[in-house]
Amino acid sequence: MAERCPETLTNGLVLPSAGSGPLLQRDYWAVIANCQLTAPQVAELVARDFCGIAPEALVRFRPCTAASAARALETGDELAVSIRMAADCRVRVIHRDRNSLTLGTLEGHPEAGRITFGAYRNDRRDVIFHIRSRARASSDVHYAGFVAVGEPMQTTTWTDFIDRLAHVAGDGVIGVIHAETSELDDVEAEDPATICSPTFAARGE
Repeated sequence: MAERCPETLTNGLVLPSAGSGPLLQRDYWAVIANCQLTAPQVAELVARDFCGIAPEALVRFRPCTAASAARALETGDELAVSIRMAADCRVRVIHRDRNSLTLGTLEGHPEAGRITFGAYRNDRRDVIFHIRSRARASSDVHYAGFVAVGEPMQTTTWTDFIDRLAHVAGDGVIGVIHAETSELDDVEAEDPATICSPTFAARGE
């Protein structure tokens, strides 16, 4: 039986069942060219400099406490988020392991769900950086706004994130940054194994 996620992590989370519109899975990934880091080191880099890697022209992340600003993000830390053309909101680190970091949306966020940032190697031993979100709009109003402008802005934000990271960890990306969106049939079960779990398993090394 899965261990129940503590209330310190779940309190205030906006879960998909409370949202509006379709539950979407969005994947963004690329191979890092001549990566100078191992996959866990790439994940550590993301946890240590998440706010600096995110493209500030579209979205700005800020640690909510001075203590978290001075170290890598840890489970339970919160980030203040300023999204262009949207109200300020927050996210919380709800899972972290050696290869990935997962953020969950808090009350006031335009989406309801979570997003994982992870690194792993492919069969050729190249390092891949992968972002996968599973979320829906947090309300009917936010759903209308997302349909109008949110989708392309989100794609630009996370593909820019990958590109910026790839130029820090290596020589950019090999080929293109892939982006794919699929609709999930049902809202995920909100049990202890799901609420604070990553959206995909990044393993290796």
